[in-house]
Amino acid sequence: MDKTREERCKIGQSCRNHIKRLDQGTWDTTARTFDAIDLLARAQDDRIPELLPIKFAHMRMSPFGFFRGAVPLMAADLAMLPRTGLMAQICGDAHVQNMGAFEAPDGRLIFDINDFDESIVGPWEWDVKRLSASLVLTGREAGNSDRRCQEAVLAFAATYRRQMKLFSEMPFVELARYQVYRHIDPVQSVLRKAERATPIHNLAKLTVVRRDKHVFREAKPVQFHVPRKQVAAVIASLPPYTQTLLPERAHFFAQYKPVDVVFRVVGTGSVGLRDYVVLMFGGKISDPLFLQIKQEVTSAYAPYLPKGAAPKHQGQRVAEAGRAMQMQSDFFVGWTSMDGRDYLVRQLRDHKAGIAAEDLRGRGLVDYGDMCGELLSKGHARSGDPCAISGYLGVGNRFDRAMAKFAVSYADQTTNDWEQFRRALRRGLFRSTNPKR
Repeated sequence: MDKTREERCKIGQSCRNHIKRLDQGTWDTTARTFDAIDLLARAQDDRIPELLPIKFAHMRMSPFGFFRGAVPLMAADLAMLPRTGLMAQICGDAHVQNMGAFEAPDGRLIFDINDFDESIVGPWEWDVKRLSASLVLTGREAGNSDRRCQEAVLAFAATYRRQMKLFSEMPFVELARYQVYRHIDPVQSVLRKAERATPIHNLAKLTVVRRDKHVFREAKPVQFHVPRKQVAAVIASLPPYTQTLLPERAHFFAQYKPVDVVFRVVGTGSVGLRDYVVLMFGGKISDPLFLQIKQEVTSAYAPYLPKGAAPKHQGQRVAEAGRAMQMQSDFFVGWTSMDGRDYLVRQLRDHKAGIAAEDLRGRGLVDYGDMCGELLSKGHARSGDPCAISGYLGVGNRFDRAMAKFAVSYADQTTNDWEQFRRALRRGLFRSTNPKR
């Protein structure tokens, strides 16, 4: 007979024997057994070397920019720490700018976790620690004091803990359809930007008309057309992709026809991977669809977790992670393969928007941390055991205080790593001589 909720809660409580809640706040700067710069250099395998300077420029700008591009480094750090052993689908790259607004299949704009490139089944606390550190890093970048940043982390962790308690008691059907609708001021700003990002707006922004035909704008080195052979390969990847869609979604996708393809550089951590955007029309100019076909590689956390923790197809891993953690996912999310590589397929910039630094000043940072706590807790509760996680967390604030302590310590570590990274760039340690396309 399956265990009752009370029994699963006690299992979570027993995990405190592995690691006390207050001990979750420990970060030992001397614990590393690897060279951070060497690890980051090796993480650039199978990336297009000509594009890596763009990634490194993003990482060089600030400690948070570095943090966004250094997931493999934090994965290695987290793997050294004691853990509860309780698993869930983790975002993997949980940080404040990987929460955003997008259009749900029912047409409403929702705010949720929106990036799953590093997602895998792993220890739930890894996500909590990464997002906590990101609140301090972005908070500092926005001009907040460390005291305010810690307040934001405390709000984030407390909401995560309280919501997990709620989810542990909620009927599973209600949990399956639970959606966060409360929209605080920072989120309202994001939603307003998302409302303006209509397909027609994107058509005007991303394309030009040549010979009475819409084609993508050239914006080298971040957006450019590719040779005909590569265009043919991209188009040929679409029929296998449609097999990953629900039949009714495949029917609607079939109404769109491709007219142009470009290579596009996106994000920070993904720079250097192959990313194509297909412009499609549903029979008239007022019905454009922008489809992103984005290369996915193994999650940075995979080396530190049991084999078989994720699908072998990396695009499938990312697509299914979104479906697991979100109540509503992109209508056209799926996966395909091309030239022996795995790809995620989804809509590009269809009513999508993210948080800006100016939204995270003062009380806005605390309010946003609170919102992030609810979103991340929902994702973990949907895919893990909310009873066991809630049992570990308890009702006191010990875990909250531990996260505030860890967040500041790891933000300081990230700043030190960023400075070391900038020195390495000046010495030319990240130059590549082995181009791949």
